[in-house]
Amino acid sequence: MQQKLSDPASDGSAGRAGRKRVTSAAEIEHIAFELFTSRGFDQTTVDDIAAAAGIGRRTFFRYFPSKNDIAWGDFDGQLTQMRQRLFAAPPEQPLMDAVREALLDFNRVDTTELPWLRRRMKLILTVPALQAHSTLRYAAWRQVLAEYVGHRMGVPDDSLIPQTIAYATLGVAIAAYEQWLRHDDTDLIHLLDTAMRELASAFSASNMTTAAQRPVAR
Repeated sequence: MQQKLSDPASDGSAGRAGRKRVTSAAEIEHIAFELFTSRGFDQTTVDDIAAAAGIGRRTFFRYFPSKNDIAWGDFDGQLTQMRQRLFAAPPEQPLMDAVREALLDFNRVDTTELPWLRRRMKLILTVPALQAHSTLRYAAWRQVLAEYVGHRMGVPDDSLIPQTIAYATLGVAIAAYEQWLRHDDTDLIHLLDTAMRELASAFSASNMTTAAQRPVAR
C-alpha cells in the first residue's frame, strides 16, 4: 500500500539538490533493499536510507517505525486482508482449502515485484538482527489462522488443533520460501500450493474433529 507524503518540506529535505525525493513506502523499501545488498543490513542506518531517498528522518519514520520494519513492508495491511479472506470463505468449503487459498493470496504479487519479494524474504530468513522482530510477526500471522480455524471448528483459538494448523501452515510457508530462494527456476505459488495440499491430507476433516474432541493427556 503506497502512502503519499502530505508535507514534503516539513523535515528540511526539500532543498536537497540533484536528488529526487521518493513519494511512497514501496520506493523507500526498494532503496533500502539496494543498500542492504551493497552494504549489508547491519551496516546500513536509517540516516543512510533517508539520505538515499532524499527525505529526512522524520519522514522516514512516518512510513516505518524502525529499520527492521522495512523488510516486512505493509505486513499489517496484508494480515488484515488475509483475515478478511479467511472469514469470507464459504462455510461449506473444506477448512484446509480455505487456509491454502488464503496463504496463496497472501503471497501473490505482480511479476515486477517478484525480485523485491526475493530480497524481502532473504532478509527475513537470513539476517540475525531481524529474528526477534520476525518472531512477533510470525505470532501475529499464526493468530489470524488460529482464530479462523477455531471459529470453523467451534473450539477456542488457543486450543491444540487451531494452534497446530497455524504452526504447521507457517512451517509450510517458510519451507516453500527457502526452496524458492535456493532455486531461481521455481515458482513460489506452485511450491506453496503443493506443500499445502500435502499438509491438508494430514488434516482431514474427520481426523481434526476427532482430535479436537479428544481430551488432552495430562
